[in-house]
Amino acid sequence: MKLVLVSFASACMFLLADAQYGYGDHHDHHEDYPHEPAHYTFEYKVHDPHTHDVKSQHETRSGDDVKGYYSLVEPDGSIREVHYTADKHNGFNAVVHHKKHY
Repeated sequence: MKLVLVSFASACMFLLADAQYGYGDHHDHHEDYPHEPAHYTFEYKVHDPHTHDVKSQHETRSGDDVKGYYSLVEPDGSIREVHYTADKHNGFNAVVHHKKHY
């Protein structure tokens, strides 16, 4: 379920940017600058001993290629780790690993 939320959140961010800056409306819009491919690196980590919330995410984008991973500690103590890639040729692909906490 978390994998879908991350993908959905990313899609919402891009849709909001399209709506806010008018990128989605190319009919009457004249750009005075060339489109540059998107490049970014994003990372966060949470380790809250009070709530036992432990999670992290790292993502990079270079043009149309996105690579990343996220991990989180499940309520039963196991660790879910998801590595994903996305590009215009292969779409979104993810590999999910579960590690038991001993």
